[in-house]
Amino acid sequence: MSATLPTEHITRGTNGSAALEPCPVFIGGEWQEIDGGPGFPVHNPSTGEVIAEAPACSAEHVNAAVEAAAAAYPGWWETPPVERARVFFRFKMLLEENFEELVRCNTREHGKTLIESRGDVRRGIEMVEFACGIPSLLMGETIENIARGIDCEAIRQPLGVCVGITPFNFPAMVPLWMYPVAIVCGNTFVLKPSEKVPLTAIKIARLLEQAGLPKGVFNIVHGGRECVDALLTHPKVRAISFVGSTPIAKYIYETGTSRNKRVQANGGAKNFVFLMPDADVENSTRGVVEGAFGCAGERCMASSTAVVIGAAATEVLPALVNAARAIKVGPTDRDEQPNMGPVITRQHRDRVMELIGAGEKEGAKVLADGRGAVKTGDGFFLGATILDEVRSGMTVANEEIFGPVLNVMRMEDLDSAIEMVNGSPFGNGASIFTRSGKAAREFKHRIKAGMVGINIGVPASMAWFPFNGWDDSFFGDLHMQGREGVQFFTQLKVTTSRWFSYGEGSIWAEK
Repeated sequence: MSATLPTEHITRGTNGSAALEPCPVFIGGEWQEIDGGPGFPVHNPSTGEVIAEAPACSAEHVNAAVEAAAAAYPGWWETPPVERARVFFRFKMLLEENFEELVRCNTREHGKTLIESRGDVRRGIEMVEFACGIPSLLMGETIENIARGIDCEAIRQPLGVCVGITPFNFPAMVPLWMYPVAIVCGNTFVLKPSEKVPLTAIKIARLLEQAGLPKGVFNIVHGGRECVDALLTHPKVRAISFVGSTPIAKYIYETGTSRNKRVQANGGAKNFVFLMPDADVENSTRGVVEGAFGCAGERCMASSTAVVIGAAATEVLPALVNAARAIKVGPTDRDEQPNMGPVITRQHRDRVMELIGAGEKEGAKVLADGRGAVKTGDGFFLGATILDEVRSGMTVANEEIFGPVLNVMRMEDLDSAIEMVNGSPFGNGASIFTRSGKAAREFKHRIKAGMVGINIGVPASMAWFPFNGWDDSFFGDLHMQGREGVQFFTQLKVTTSRWFSYGEGSIWAEK
């Protein structure tokens, strides 16, 4: 089937500007601007300005992308793994050469500080580095003489067309969690980046094209619900990777698996950081503040709840409040950098403010109030906020806020704190700050979370280990990153063989 798109026009932004950055699709090795009807505005969160518009791809556009990937799959599968990896060695070099340009693009469309954007791009490059070594992880297993004269071997083969659906909060890193591993394993890929931040993904894709990836192996579409559903239900899609909120992750998982597709779907989180009475005040304060307010709290590994145990409330809490009040909030799209940038949209900022208000009404005390930063310019600003005396059952205790808000929950001892936290439906990350090896070991052993930090504010795993969410923070069996990522994008084939000399064992042999 042809991968030709139905139209070749772009819908301009809501401000009517002809200077909007282009936001094309990439299908079958061709960049095309399309008219998918009313599109999605892409803002510079520091100014509120619309800088681009992501088109709303239809099922027809999605079909063109999947068909292009399916057509490219046989040739790419037959390409030796070492040659596939060499494309990504070149890709890694191009990412390094264009590092600062990618960082600036990331900051402009997302609002991260330049330091945070450098971390976003760097973590993505680490995934490419990991993918370059995947040929060694594709090696199979063999047992000779598993029975007399019989050998058995297991080999890994790719699946076919794979899909990635990514969120707004890490425009560079999260897509790079997915397609480098999938493609080096021998699959072809269709990426749907967040309609809020498509520009960084497009710039990175142009570098992948420049690295020499054959046409059709990698494709990009844009859009909302119609685009996603078309990807989830397309009969030629074999596997789906997703990162986003828990309700959508559950929907992605149920829709995909009901059609016999592999799915790995990372959902939301409520991450807890324990502060023991013996915690080092300076280091624990730094760790909690960076974990709670870094990236404006818009990450699934944010340290959104500080569990202060016993005397830690007296020792550490005043330092946390002072540090939060000292955080400078402002525009990030300039050389003079603040400590924290804006959140992604005005609507998201308003939602976070509503949750802060709900916490107040339910009895929480506002120790640091970031709502005063809202008046800073036309950007989507919200300052660091700390809510004390948060209790289980409060709205702010139950919902993922995904903003610069730190809940403080007071507990008398480690046992009751662990019991309380283990009642959460989420299971992404949990950390403890302590000088006690006994307390740290008890915490590591008993806490219900897939990623654990000891004197680490954000225990997010690096490329060589799985991003290991549990419970309502993950739907699926095999996580992203590391060996599990390779296992997800491949399937085992087991061959049992026996060879005879001529006539041996044959009922047709002449006597």
